[in-house]
Amino acid sequence: MSLRQVEENEIEAAHEGNAVQMLRSPLPLYTIILIAMIGAVFVTQFLTSSDPYFFSVDRYSAITAGFDKPAFIAGEYWRILTGAAIHSGILHVLMNCYAFYSFGKLFEMLTNRAHLAIVFLLSAIGGGILSLVFKPDVTSVGASGGIVGLISYLAVYAFRRRQFISAEFRRSLLINIGFILIFGLVLFRLIDNFGHIGGLITGAIYGLIQIPSDEHVDPRSAGAVTNIAGVVSVVIYGLSCLLAILLLINGDKLA
Repeated sequence: MSLRQVEENEIEAAHEGNAVQMLRSPLPLYTIILIAMIGAVFVTQFLTSSDPYFFSVDRYSAITAGFDKPAFIAGEYWRILTGAAIHSGILHVLMNCYAFYSFGKLFEMLTNRAHLAIVFLLSAIGGGILSLVFKPDVTSVGASGGIVGLISYLAVYAFRRRQFISAEFRRSLLINIGFILIFGLVLFRLIDNFGHIGGLITGAIYGLIQIPSDEHVDPRSAGAVTNIAGVVSVVIYGLSCLLAILLLINGDKLA
């Protein structure tokens, strides 16, 4: 079977929910590992937070390990990553984990999983930087910047590899991106829309640089440097989650 046929079959399986084909797809290992890290941090939030409204908004965790912009500028540079590990309430973390798994599974099926870890980490940082520029006084939390970076990467993939991808599939990705932006604008008082936009831009730029347009080049292939960078990205985010957990447990002692 040619590369074109394989890619077309996998897109069709993902889009139409072909259960048999999906069972043959690789385990989304990095997606599961990163979601597990997010889950571990949220469990720690649950065990340590003193916020009486924890399930709707966890202000204690945001203050302790969130992306506090003034504190970041003052030298607590780790906050741009620990902020991407903290979530504000049960709905926030569940929505992010569901989106992460849905798009991460597709991402790892279409390309090398190392790129998922790299895109997620870079997009989380890119979203944090844009948020720092436009919302310097707001404390931000959540992995949304990294997750929407995965979506914009997939959108670039769908257009860069358009000879394999249906117009309907491309349209569905654009609808998802539009929904994210509109949702952020409507709830701009609650959602860090600049974090989302920064993540979208970062993921798209990475995709434009990395995704081959040549139909004879397999996008799943990756060299040793890329694989190592993927592992390093997972480790960096894991250490950020560990630091967030230690900060939550020890309160102000480590801050």
